[in-house]
Amino acid sequence: MPLFRMRCARLARIIGALVLVGCLAACSAIKLAYNNLPEVSYWWLDSYVDFDSTQTPRVRDELTQVLEWHRQNELPKVIDLLRQTRTLAANDVTPAQACELVESIQARLLALSDRAVSAGADVAMSLSDAQLVHLERKYARVNADYGKEWIALSLKDQREKRYEQFLDRSEDFYGRLDPAQRDLLRRQIAQSGFDPREVDASRRTRQQEILVLLRRLLTEKAAPADAQAAVRAFVRHVAEPTGTERERRQAQREESCRNIAELHNQTTPAQRSKARQRLQAYEDDLRELASAL
Repeated sequence: MPLFRMRCARLARIIGALVLVGCLAACSAIKLAYNNLPEVSYWWLDSYVDFDSTQTPRVRDELTQVLEWHRQNELPKVIDLLRQTRTLAANDVTPAQACELVESIQARLLALSDRAVSAGADVAMSLSDAQLVHLERKYARVNADYGKEWIALSLKDQREKRYEQFLDRSEDFYGRLDPAQRDLLRRQIAQSGFDPREVDASRRTRQQEILVLLRRLLTEKAAPADAQAAVRAFVRHVAEPTGTERERRQAQREESCRNIAELHNQTTPAQRSKARQRLQAYEDDLRELASAL
């Protein structure tokens, strides 16, 4: 179901972040987070739709199955991405090389989403009208929180917040950045096309599309195969948007690729060595996870 797919997409974003910026501070944290994803995912999903006693065991079982599928089928591919990234990290990189990596991560995202579709369609069909109202209210709270955290900020404060986030991620990966590298981060943020209002509008559109889809499936009492097809089409629609949304996403990707390459190319041999060590540690940790079948 769409929400189930969203949670799995969060897992893939975690994996993508590990490849790009090393978002977890220690390898042990990766193992702990990965192995506990079914439990954490269940409570995250439950906060959106408030599962009843008959849905709960089904959802928990589906989440466990998806994680085991990912461990067996996707972790080896993610490990290979880490190996490729570790090799690239030793030298300067081009924006095109950074984008190739991003595209590889997106392919893994889509594979996970496709697997989640077949796992979650039955659960989606079991949702009640009251649960959809609960979902709609949850969306409203999420949107209100985002408004306070981003849209209500001045442009200066938005940029400062993004700078602190990017600095923290970059230093976790490379070690402490020098003044020139920090200045580069600030310039990149000042020149960025990021607009929290656009992010908010895009998310609200997706939320309404999810609600419309779920209500339509319930009203039509769609057969399981039809429900899976509808959700899979929605997943593809989100992954491959058209029109202005496609243009906006493409611009964001190109900006990210330029920024990743530009910062990396200003790092010192010592910083690149630290990045490679971090990537090797992640790779070793994921190999251990992949072997735990």
